[in-house]
Amino acid sequence: MEEKKRSHWGDVLRLVVFLGIGVFFIYWFLLKLDDGQKAAVWQSFLEADYGWVAVCMVCSLLSHFVRALRWRLLFQPMGCTPSVGSTFGSVMVAYLGNLAFPRAGEVMRCATLRTSDGIPMEKSLGTVVTERLVDALAFGLIVVIGLLAMFGQAKDWLYDTLSARFDSLPNMAMIIGTLVVLAIVAFLFYKLLWKRLLHIKFFKKIDDMVRGMVDGVKSILHLGPRKTLMFIVYSVIIYTLYILGGLIIFQAFGETRGFGFDAAFVVYLFGSVGMTFSQGGIGVYPVLVQLALEIYGVGMEVGTACGWLLWGSQQAVVIVVGAAFLIYFSLKKRGVKRSEKYNSNQQQ
Repeated sequence: MEEKKRSHWGDVLRLVVFLGIGVFFIYWFLLKLDDGQKAAVWQSFLEADYGWVAVCMVCSLLSHFVRALRWRLLFQPMGCTPSVGSTFGSVMVAYLGNLAFPRAGEVMRCATLRTSDGIPMEKSLGTVVTERLVDALAFGLIVVIGLLAMFGQAKDWLYDTLSARFDSLPNMAMIIGTLVVLAIVAFLFYKLLWKRLLHIKFFKKIDDMVRGMVDGVKSILHLGPRKTLMFIVYSVIIYTLYILGGLIIFQAFGETRGFGFDAAFVVYLFGSVGMTFSQGGIGVYPVLVQLALEIYGVGMEVGTACGWLLWGSQQAVVIVVGAAFLIYFSLKKRGVKRSEKYNSNQQQ
């Protein structure tokens, strides 16, 4: 009981901290603007083409649907076949839950799937862990690709920013050489010293965590060649849709209408960082999107409106569709309980 109380207060503390960060960024941003700039930002909102914002919302919803299809694949090796509607609804409820409490949504989506399809929580949680590990690895790969092959103006901006702080910067050969040396050192450390350190509790926990991650990723291979390929294809589609969302929102503003995939990729990278800093990315996400667009010469007013509309369109989809499915699952759970109670009375 005491442990549950600590967990509850820990969740509340995380919520306050993450929301606090978001509110601080909103306040900090507004504090920098004079009345004329605030009016210009508002004017940018008014002049935006909201037809494209609607298309962006559809793109966001589609990415969630593909995520549900991908998640559904992970149940098949366990002999479970949840319906597409149930997995999609559970994913939307998860995103809604994560807006309220960090990571609360992962438990909520497993609970809703148990209500709708009778799949035990422990099985669902295992698939969620696997999916999250894959997402972490995929995003890490995207960041590495983005840093190594950053596009045009973004690359120049990054180089100029770093040059202002450091006298000299390493070239690509030095970076790759350093990474190779670090990889060799890490391999030798693991082979020669790591096993000797496992009797220490701290290192044992790290080893268990790493092995769990590896096992989670390996579990995808149990899908079989065809379904493993489908899992990879779904993953590529999901991240492509994330980037495509930025490309679509560019069409809502005359200043950004000619931007291509490169700018959308950079906006996605910046925005993703913002999602980790505050609850649901509130406050931070739009500021970082505005900063990314500044690299391409977009004024603060349009960049701010673009960032808020991109973020707002995604969250609107989560709130509306997630709330609808939450009501649906609640009603279904109530119906199941009534049915069980009725059957129990009949047997008596």
